[in-house]
Amino acid sequence: MAEREDGVVNARDRDVEGRARSARPRDGLGRPLTYGVAGVERQPEGAVRSAGETVREAQRLLDAGMPFHAHEVFEDAWKSGPAAAAPLWRGLAQLAVGLTHAARGNAVGGARLLRRGAVGIEGLDGGPYGVDVPGLVRWAGELAGRVEAGGPPVDPVREAPRLSRGGL
Repeated sequence: MAEREDGVVNARDRDVEGRARSARPRDGLGRPLTYGVAGVERQPEGAVRSAGETVREAQRLLDAGMPFHAHEVFEDAWKSGPAAAAPLWRGLAQLAVGLTHAARGNAVGGARLLRRGAVGIEGLDGGPYGVDVPGLVRWAGELAGRVEAGGPPVDPVREAPRLSRGGL
């Protein structure tokens, strides 16, 4: 709960524009933590990055085991970039959220989002952005299959995909 300047306590946290926005800290997988606990710094919302910056920042976050935060980077690109690129960024955001859910132990949601993201990017040209679309489609299908089969817990660092063929 957040207290306004006039001392009234709001039932929901709000951002500076008055929109509901949880101020609770988050862990590396985006799960809310108790107020007052140190969490992982959130990505700035609405950041406008070049395509290359988007891929580099998302890869850095994936490599650090923070796919939830990588999804936020892709979401910014999807919302602020050219409409023609939106399907690619949206699909990549779904892949990152799928990895997030799988790492949280949500096998059904994780597999579903991994498959949805793979279908969303399949056949798209990721070349202008350095994205290895065929490799990501394969990765997502393999991980979704292992998650659905009840494989071992998903380690988001070990399972982090490579967004581009040649690295970054």
